[in-house]
Amino acid sequence: MLTRRAFMPGMALGFANCHQRQRKTVAVIPKANADLFFLTVRAGAERAASDLDVAMTWNGPDHETEYSRQIQIVDATIARGVDGIAISATDDTALAGPLERAIRAGIPVTLFDSAAKIENYVSLIATDNYGAGCTAARSLAGLLPPTSTVAMLMQKPGGRSTELREHGFEETMAKEFPGVTIVARQYGLGDRAKSVAIAENILTAHPKVGGMFASSEACSLGAIRAIRSRGLGGKIRLVTFDVSDIHIEALRDGTTDVMMVQDAFRIGYEAVKSLTDKLAMRGTARVLDIPARVVVRGDLGKAEVEALLRPGGVGR
Repeated sequence: MLTRRAFMPGMALGFANCHQRQRKTVAVIPKANADLFFLTVRAGAERAASDLDVAMTWNGPDHETEYSRQIQIVDATIARGVDGIAISATDDTALAGPLERAIRAGIPVTLFDSAAKIENYVSLIATDNYGAGCTAARSLAGLLPPTSTVAMLMQKPGGRSTELREHGFEETMAKEFPGVTIVARQYGLGDRAKSVAIAENILTAHPKVGGMFASSEACSLGAIRAIRSRGLGGKIRLVTFDVSDIHIEALRDGTTDVMMVQDAFRIGYEAVKSLTDKLAMRGTARVLDIPARVVVRGDLGKAEVEALLRPGGVGR
């Protein structure tokens, strides 16, 4: 007969090993590692992994333009045999093939933030980007005379999330505000320095431009810096996207008029949750559109806005 001393450690180890084998692993693959938006997504994903008792890995390219690097990460993730993949696709076409390979390998795929051209995904969890672009157009037009000129600082070709914002902005301006003319459209390619340069170029080429829409974090930071460097805060109306300490300070000091804020923490949380629900054979929403919030200067300090700007204590 086994003694308690001989039996218990082995039994505990057996339970631990059993638990480890049963614990699922979800790989989260962002467009870029360093963007503050994706840092907040990561915080939400990690919270979900903790709440739902799954292991989570996080790995993405350094920059949103590195779609070949993201393909390498997807292929390596498939080879590791993870239980699920959540991905924000750097390019909606280039990532389609690798993600189809994952699905054929029996790995469920959830798309978050930015879609890919695949059909058999579990869920698409993202900001209502087209609607956010429409709202941005209405917000900017409401700050301008009926006949005005505006410029667009755009992210990059092939990024579905920002393309939808930009399309929403352009189409709403054309349909609802025909007196407002978009005189410039330039890509910053997800790079802050390039975004500053294109904003400077626009201001030089169009000195009478009345407003700007910046469709991403990097574009927004570029526009803020360019407007400040020329002392044009409050003279050129600016609508930005995403959030950082710089975004908030620009809203506070009048450089920015409207800040469009995504619920990045919730996007990360729901992405991981959708996969755990799928693995547990629970029902999942095919599409979850999360509205972006319009934040103006008077909203700063409100509890619900502060919770959105700094969710889960994420630093900015």
